[in-house]
Amino acid sequence: MNFYSIKDKSHKVGFAQAMNNGLAPERGLYYPEVVPNYSEKFFETMGELSLPELATEVLAPYVESDISKTQLSEITKKVFDFEVPLFEVEENIFALELFHGPTLAFKDIGARFLSNSVGLLNKGKNIRVLVATSGDTGSAVANGFLGVDGTEVVVLYPKGKVSELQQKQFASLGQNITAIAIEGTFDDCQSLVKQAFTDDELNSKMNLTSANSINVARWIPQSVYYYWAVAQLPQNGKKSVISVPSGNLGNITSGLLAKKTGLHVDKFIAASNKNDIVPGFLASGKYEPRPTELTIANAMDVGDPNNFPRLLEIYNNDITAIQNEISGFSYSDEEIKQIIIDCYKANEYLLDPHGATGYASVKAFNKNNDHNCIFLETAHPGKFNTTVEAIINEKVVLPPKLEAFNKREINAQTMSKDFKDFKDFLLEA
Repeated sequence: MNFYSIKDKSHKVGFAQAMNNGLAPERGLYYPEVVPNYSEKFFETMGELSLPELATEVLAPYVESDISKTQLSEITKKVFDFEVPLFEVEENIFALELFHGPTLAFKDIGARFLSNSVGLLNKGKNIRVLVATSGDTGSAVANGFLGVDGTEVVVLYPKGKVSELQQKQFASLGQNITAIAIEGTFDDCQSLVKQAFTDDELNSKMNLTSANSINVARWIPQSVYYYWAVAQLPQNGKKSVISVPSGNLGNITSGLLAKKTGLHVDKFIAASNKNDIVPGFLASGKYEPRPTELTIANAMDVGDPNNFPRLLEIYNNDITAIQNEISGFSYSDEEIKQIIIDCYKANEYLLDPHGATGYASVKAFNKNNDHNCIFLETAHPGKFNTTVEAIINEKVVLPPKLEAFNKREINAQTMSKDFKDFKDFLLEA
């Protein structure tokens, strides 16, 4: 299996090189040269596999050039060592709970696969991992790489735009983790990371890689839980639809990659806050990025999604095909608050602000009740306890993992959004 650059398909590398590069030349995203085509028997029997076993079967074709199946099996046992339950919130509407990992967010899965792969394939090297975060990515990556020999992680986040508890999960760890608060937006943080990968001087002096979903070793493993979710659905003859809270588009494009391998999903939904770039594209066929607007669903505060080129690549730039297979819904802060209240009252199920958009989207889509609906609960509501408590007027009990982080002290440095400042830091650190 090789991976090519979406910007230059003549540029092809194996899995390890794609992972280490992060981005291809000219800021191109890597994409698998051949998308696996799993047998119908696999889809019929995948429900008999454990989650690590399923992950091994799904991921083997992508990594076989560099990771043996025995090694892959050991990695998936480490990555998928927590439950990923499909919880029925109400009739035919299921929450895929992706928040039972170490930092209680879906990004634990991709981040842990990446850190284990980097550790396996780069022994003896010193790797500097750059990651931009609007919240959960930073904590997942920082905790996944914490203490991994030969790695140094630099987390960039927009100053004042990430919850205190989220900051404590990545800006209080020390060791090989450095946190930098950028005076700007998440898009500014992304831009700094991208510029670093294309800077000749930096790349000649250090081994840089990315831990955002632009990295294939973080992006592709996220596809695993879509197979896992579909395998758990009731066999009632209904088609399935999956709603994905969407910001940088890594999550939904990994699901669409799974669909391309033959996974039985009728429709995907891109659920959004008021940064409705993708719902707008699905409605008009025109991609119109714009400055980020701040919302209570801050992980989706993205005005120019990094993974949009992968969305186009999956469908060979056929916008009509994209519009036929993906629907888009967006919600304001006030609407998100009301969604959380209504679901809590009706079902005694507490949504986080991101999952709320996914839940509302499947309800809007499935008015005729003719689909099995899955929405992704991407983070535990306790990660946004201040916001959620104000909405439901109740105390949110923090899980022990979160409570432990809450007692830590934030230790981060502040930096401008000027690339020269960031470059100087990397050269001097």
